[in-house]
Amino acid sequence: MLVSPIYPAMNLISLILLDQKSEIMLKAAPKTIHIYLESNPNPNSLKFVVNEILVPEGMSFDFPTPVEAEEAPLAQELFMYPFVDRVFYMSNFVTVTKKEDVEWIEVQDTLKEHIRTFLESGKLILDKKDVAIPEQEETETIKKIKTILDEYIRPAVEQDGGAITFHSYENKRVRVALQGSCSGCPSSTITLKAGIENLFKKMMPDEVEEVEALG
Repeated sequence: MLVSPIYPAMNLISLILLDQKSEIMLKAAPKTIHIYLESNPNPNSLKFVVNEILVPEGMSFDFPTPVEAEEAPLAQELFMYPFVDRVFYMSNFVTVTKKEDVEWIEVQDTLKEHIRTFLESGKLILDKKDVAIPEQEETETIKKIKTILDEYIRPAVEQDGGAITFHSYENKRVRVALQGSCSGCPSSTITLKAGIENLFKKMMPDEVEEVEALG
């Protein structure tokens, strides 16, 4: 399934920050698009890796249902296929999660061609999207939790076609949100408890006793 990767270039999108309206627009420029496929631990998810940056660094967009893809034209089109269950954008890839009653060998080429054609057409991958409102002041414990997520956990999760973000911290319990291929992955619970939770217990033994996943 894997082929040689094509390194991303930085000129696929133009990012326009509209501070007054707190909106961003991601716009693709017509060009030749190359895509390779990359599997991940979730057998129902597949990464479609593009030779261009699709989403600015540090940003991700998760669409669990067609309703939530209202402002994401590419995701909307992919949801038109009855076997598509979830769509996720990040960096230079699109992760598609399929329904269990279909095999990837039957549908991967169709999705690959659709994504390629869409991107080469110069259509918007996203319409206007609200910029996140800055969070309230954080405690030192929460800052430390986010640092561990950013430096030790997030890179591996992104490599597998998903994303993990901090949700909340209370009573020595860390809650994180899983997106993309990680959501619903059969191995995500094992990874969460055997990997992520143990890491936090080791690095923050007095502050963290449990890690819980949402999504």
